Amino acid sequence: MIAAIRVRGTTGIKKDIADTLMMLRLNQINHAVLIDENPSYNGMLQKGKDYITWGEIDAETLAKVIAKRGRLAGDVKITDEYLKENTDYSSVEELAKAVVESKATLEDAGIKPVFRLHPPRKGYKSTKKTYNEGGSLGYRGEKIGELIVKMI
Repeated sequence: MIAAIRVRGTTGIKKDIADTLMMLRLNQINHAVLIDENPSYNGMLQKGKDYITWGEIDAETLAKVIAKRGRLAGDVKITDEYLKENTDYSSVEELAKAVVESKATLEDAGIKPVFRLHPPRKGYKSTKKTYNEGGSLGYRGEKIGELIVKMI
């Protein structure tokens, strides 16, 4: 499971890249989504690489995001009681593990697919350089979890 976060805004963006980011549901800065790993999504990530950052998310970090920033319809927070009553999962951690292993989706539990995060504490390093060059854009791998924790 891949987590993708929008880092840059829409000013001066080409239409095809804007359409790709819209298809990924990354419409605003600091929005995050979960994406399955497959060739078509990988191509979309590469197309938007100058505006987003992404990497593989672990179950522990995903559980924190769902508990703190996950929302149901009507902007209702997610609780363990809701999950026990309406899904097959008894806790947020159990749901996060199933989502990371691709056994379930957020939509199955009624959770909105987009997480609205805060800007990272201490800021982005640079929104114009790739992660390998010391910036914030592009592929991060496992280190996406560190950024997400700073944004919760």
